[in-house]
Amino acid sequence: MRANFIFSEVWIGLRRNLTMTIAVVITVAVGMAMLGVGLMINAQVTMMQGFWYDRVELSVFLCPKNSPMPTCKGKEVTAQQTKDLKAELQGMAGVAQVLYEDQAQAYANFQKAYGTGANKLLAEATKVEDMPTSFRVKLKDPNNYQPVVAALQGKAGISQVTNQKDLVNQFFGLLDKLRSGALAVAIVLVLAAALLIGNTVRLSAFNRRRETGIMRLVGASNLYIQLPFVMEGVISGLMGGVIAAVMLIVAKVFLFEEIARYFAFGSQLGWDSVASVITLTMVIGVFICVLASFVTLRRYLRV
Repeated sequence: MRANFIFSEVWIGLRRNLTMTIAVVITVAVGMAMLGVGLMINAQVTMMQGFWYDRVELSVFLCPKNSPMPTCKGKEVTAQQTKDLKAELQGMAGVAQVLYEDQAQAYANFQKAYGTGANKLLAEATKVEDMPTSFRVKLKDPNNYQPVVAALQGKAGISQVTNQKDLVNQFFGLLDKLRSGALAVAIVLVLAAALLIGNTVRLSAFNRRRETGIMRLVGASNLYIQLPFVMEGVISGLMGGVIAAVMLIVAKVFLFEEIARYFAFGSQLGWDSVASVITLTMVIGVFICVLASFVTLRRYLRV
């Protein structure tokens, strides 16, 4: 009998405040979806950082013929200088691997990277002899590149030294800003959802003040009186969480898989991570609804 009464009260509350309930569901859905996207971006950035940081290299470009670089002084690197530089690089403590890239290999890699899209004309105009030779230096610790760079500065035959980690950090800096922005918007929407839920519960309690007054007079406990309102919040939170879950699945398929396809080969965000985010957001959504209901009722449900 008590269970039937509670469920009937929940149904009455949802019907009386249908518009507000829909608003709560939509707000929870958008807020939890934004929170989930922020968490998924965080997971994806972490995976991409681990993937790319293990692959970043130092590119030691050698002086080509008639080089305009001041460090080359107009002189092309000799075969002996190339041999000596390779031996020196292999002997450095922080170096794990040294690969020599000749002009043909450099041209093939350039065509592979820029042979399509907006840079196609540039790739077509580039010739093999335009490409510089270089050493691709794999470091034991990508964060400890300064000693190697310092040792190579001013060496004869070296045009310039490029650290790929600096280029990668710029990209991840952009993603970090995107992640922070998504989380900030999500927090604002979550707070808005909490306020809207509290207002809905207050209106529902006010509309049913006669019933709750009678329940108090016949000896019903505070928890028994509050339970229908709390369950309304739980239902709204679950409905919003389900909608948010659908939105996160769509984001995984159409957004994150495309990001991984172009920027993070081998580090795609797994469905286990998506499931964890969905579970977490649904729990947070329901918790916020329950918390807002309890806090609101403690203040307004006075009969």
